[in-house]
Amino acid sequence: MDAALADRNRQTMTKLLVIAVAMLGFGFAMVPMYRQICESLGITQTRVVGAANTQVDASRSVTVELLASSGGLPWRFEALEREVRLHPGQLVTVNYRVVNTLGRPVTAHAVMNAAPSNAGRYIEKQACFCFSNQSFAAGEERVMPVVFRVSPEAPRDMSTISLSYTFFEQPGGAS
Repeated sequence: MDAALADRNRQTMTKLLVIAVAMLGFGFAMVPMYRQICESLGITQTRVVGAANTQVDASRSVTVELLASSGGLPWRFEALEREVRLHPGQLVTVNYRVVNTLGRPVTAHAVMNAAPSNAGRYIEKQACFCFSNQSFAAGEERVMPVVFRVSPEAPRDMSTISLSYTFFEQPGGAS
């Protein structure tokens, strides 16, 4: 009876370990899967622009609400401005602050989402911390700018846009 119980316990432990490893692998696979799903649905669709002349549509204004999420990382990430009011075509700079409170180095990547769902195609970014992975030392605090404009082709009834950045830790980034 004891040998049979030990054998069942060993089988149960093996199954639980396989499930735990599969869950860990799925957790690491979620970030690229999330990016692929968002790109295929057009949720994170943004245009990167250079320093070109653009006509500013002074006849209307758009309010851009700025949001930040740490994506489950136990650190501080916030927009220093809660919102900015601009004219379509007007280039603006906003700042975000990150404080790595993890006590260890970390590399993370920010993903932008915009609301309403079609607003992302009208956000033209010139500079953004979301273009590449960001590595932070333990305890490091950094202010990071985003330089963007809302395209003059944005619908006239789009008077408010919410820009949200979420940081996701990159596996194997910092050691």
